[in-house]
Amino acid sequence: MPTAFSQPPVTREMIAFHGLNDEEYAKIKEILGREPNYTELGIFSVMWSEHCSYKNSISLIKTLPREGDNLLAKAGDENAGAVDIGDGLAVVFKIESHNHPSAVEPYQGAATGVGGILRDIFTMGARPIAALNSLRFGSPDNPHVRFLVDGVVRGIGDYGNSFGVPTVGGEVYFDESYTGNPLINAMAVGLVKDDGIVSAVAKGKGNKMMIVGSKTGRDGIHGATFASEELTEASQEKRPSVQIGDPFTEKLLVEATLEIIKEGLIVGIQDMGAAGITCSTSEMSAKGEAGIRLDIDQVPVREEGMTPYEILLSESQERMLVCVKPGKEAAITEIFDKWGLDSKIIGEVTDDGMMTVTLHGEVIAQIPSDCLVLGGGAPVYTREVKRPKYLDEITKIDMNSYSLERNWNEDLFSLLSAPNICSKGWVFEQYDSMVRTNTVLGPGSDAAVLRLRKTRKALAISTDCNGRYCYLNPRIGAQSAVAEAARNIVCSGGKPLAVTNCLNFGNPYKPEIYYGFKEAITGMGEACTVFGTPVTGGNVSFYNEDPDRAVFPTPTIGMVGLIEDINHITTQWFKDEGDIILLIGQNEEHLGASEYLHAIYKQNAGEVPPLDLEYEHRIQQFLLNAIRSRLVKSAHDVSDGGLAVALAECCISNQERQIGAVIELADDIRPDCLLFGETQSRIVISCSKEDEKELTMKMTELNLPFSNLGTVGLDRLVINDLIDLHITALSKAFFDAMPKFMEKVG
Repeated sequence: MPTAFSQPPVTREMIAFHGLNDEEYAKIKEILGREPNYTELGIFSVMWSEHCSYKNSISLIKTLPREGDNLLAKAGDENAGAVDIGDGLAVVFKIESHNHPSAVEPYQGAATGVGGILRDIFTMGARPIAALNSLRFGSPDNPHVRFLVDGVVRGIGDYGNSFGVPTVGGEVYFDESYTGNPLINAMAVGLVKDDGIVSAVAKGKGNKMMIVGSKTGRDGIHGATFASEELTEASQEKRPSVQIGDPFTEKLLVEATLEIIKEGLIVGIQDMGAAGITCSTSEMSAKGEAGIRLDIDQVPVREEGMTPYEILLSESQERMLVCVKPGKEAAITEIFDKWGLDSKIIGEVTDDGMMTVTLHGEVIAQIPSDCLVLGGGAPVYTREVKRPKYLDEITKIDMNSYSLERNWNEDLFSLLSAPNICSKGWVFEQYDSMVRTNTVLGPGSDAAVLRLRKTRKALAISTDCNGRYCYLNPRIGAQSAVAEAARNIVCSGGKPLAVTNCLNFGNPYKPEIYYGFKEAITGMGEACTVFGTPVTGGNVSFYNEDPDRAVFPTPTIGMVGLIEDINHITTQWFKDEGDIILLIGQNEEHLGASEYLHAIYKQNAGEVPPLDLEYEHRIQQFLLNAIRSRLVKSAHDVSDGGLAVALAECCISNQERQIGAVIELADDIRPDCLLFGETQSRIVISCSKEDEKELTMKMTELNLPFSNLGTVGLDRLVINDLIDLHITALSKAFFDAMPKFMEKVG
């Protein structure tokens, strides 16, 4: 039995403080066969937190499609997903949240979110090549929201720019539901040889365990537990739960890590993210069906008087735990010395299956590793579901209450300058999107595109989710997030390969919240199955609530696609005067859930436009084949803001050469629905006059609806007798909006 070594006695107040309920505490005593001591209570607390154990989500997550021909690492197997892309290469990618830390400390919260996701990539042996993000905030009219936006964007930019990875894409949304609890989802992508993936495993009795990178401090203690509870006014007092990042140290760490992997010196390696040493030790040993003895007094610390409890639970950044091959300890030390980083043996692998912590040779904590981890003995719950009453009320709208006697030009201006549609240049211009010079398409197009050196291939990457859709219909909303991500990949010339997700929801103990989570998982699984994009992993973030509200259900999708030939890379903007503009899909009379209702009428209401997944997939397959046949000059999906906004973006999004269009729409539907409705499965493409016949013939043969919208040309966007605007005015509305509402920062 572990010695007490002056540990405080465990009380009911301590148990509650650590986020454990009576049932869980009883299970802990059953596992140990005794009362836990204070250090062991802390270990169970972080490992059984929602953030680490997924105890309220894993039963549903396991229903997602996780099989695929090209998968090299499946969901949950490693730190990130890995997909074979040919030419001896694999793409490694993952998305995670850093929501709660960013709510109380936006700069460091966002920065360390980027640092953590990058480490998940290079601990698998992959060199990071790109970062993306998905950000959601309250109304920018709120000064505190603008403060959060400013801090988060600077944190992301400073860390990524200093580390030297291009931030190539993402999304920024604003809605009142995110006022007190912003969503900061960070995605990273890396490349590795398909036979060079390293596992997060510890095995081989007697093999040494080394901690490498930075020293351990008190920052981030109980960060995992902090991320597993609702935000309150007292959350500001938990700033110590927010980690502090150092991108320059991480830049050294990636080089040293990749070098020891290349030299074949290690058995396994894992980042010390949530729950720090505790998590990496228990997870690596459980995966290797082994144990680890950890000599806590050997851990390099940067603060005096740190207790074992603090060292075990610290989430100090830029640290790794390494399982070393026999006799390679000196070689690893030499490499880390060269890069100016710490490396220290802090324990060894055992064969007893226990996570054993010693202090000066005395055992102070001893717990079976497997009982701590997801998929092992950590609790698994299925929560109560209840369909929210608001769904029967808010989805009913009276179309007659929306006037048709409107100035449609002014409405288009309003939408183009609305926070959810306007150019996010104020954001991404603070990011270096071109470092490493592989970026072909950065922020501002349908998907980011990066060339793969020494091949003719490229990667297309996108993050997508419409939280309003998921609020009004979580199942269709999640389907739409997958469909739009895939559509963005295809519009850029790529074939969708696989998905990572970041599932942002409120308190899972509330049946209405869990209903939305369950429905979203169902919808995501249905869509991923149709598109052939298995889920490779990701992150669940519950408890995204402030004292007034829960965030919209927001299952963010990160998708990676492969462009087989760089000549197939396609952009969204119109190219040449006289080109023909076609719409794939058809316009229908839908106004519900639209950005038009949100921006013009301040409503999040109405039914989400229906989505036929098989039909959507057929449209995407046709478009990809047409792009590969060199028949398409531009392609842009119709999403937020509807057809008029999509057409305007096609005219102005290439600031180096903007060009107008003359559009004739023959649809006999309400003009607000025609211009701004968000009927799904629509794509605006342009082609030369010579290729129009072949394109339309193929669509006719495939029984796909389409229409000829008009031609590219002039310096105006003209849509029937409804819209007639100079492209300079459109451009000003679109590009000037965000700098104007952010200039009030401070």
